[in-house]
Amino acid sequence: MFYSSLILLMRLRITFSKQGPLRYTGHLDLHKIWERAARRAALPLAYSQGFHPHPQIQLAAALPLGFSSRCEVVDLKLTENLSLAGLVERIQTVVPSGLTILRVETVDERAPALQTQVISAEYEVELLENIHPHTLEQRIETILNAPSLPRERRGKPYDLRPLIEQLTVSPAPAAQPDQHGKLLMRLAAREGATGRPEEVLDALGIPLEATRIERTQLIFK
Repeated sequence: MFYSSLILLMRLRITFSKQGPLRYTGHLDLHKIWERAARRAALPLAYSQGFHPHPQIQLAAALPLGFSSRCEVVDLKLTENLSLAGLVERIQTVVPSGLTILRVETVDERAPALQTQVISAEYEVELLENIHPHTLEQRIETILNAPSLPRERRGKPYDLRPLIEQLTVSPAPAAQPDQHGKLLMRLAAREGATGRPEEVLDALGIPLEATRIERTQLIFK
């Protein structure tokens, strides 16, 4: 039987954090979490047309397993206009632990797909092993001054350098000698041109397991 979608009246944009054990939940499973949450919160989801309709849910950008985030974004397309009053609490009660609703707003339902609007992403990389700040700054300078950084991803060559928009080191506070400082990165996150923190770490000679990575901001067009 042909399934016809209902008329789209509202596009809800939700900003949320992803912490704790939820860091190990993949992109597809996160999509399912939002589908369940929308149903439990009695949100009137719109569905696609065709023989296999699916809910109109768009996540901004996939987050690698093990990374936390305080800036994830999802769009839910609805068939009714809802009041935003109390909506944060309504949704928060039905999502799993580790997912915190930060903001709920409406956007133009005719706007382009959410994932096509992301251009960059910022990351905070906590260093779990001691690297002298001067040594780290020298490595960063070498990378930023390099005309290219040839790498390979899934058997295909690519240049990492143009994907690194910003890269700085933030030393640990003197009052916290047990900490080893942080790296701050802004990487390209466009379709077909996405920088990955773990690849930057590899270029810096820092093992991924010696870090803790959090996405802190998504930059949109």
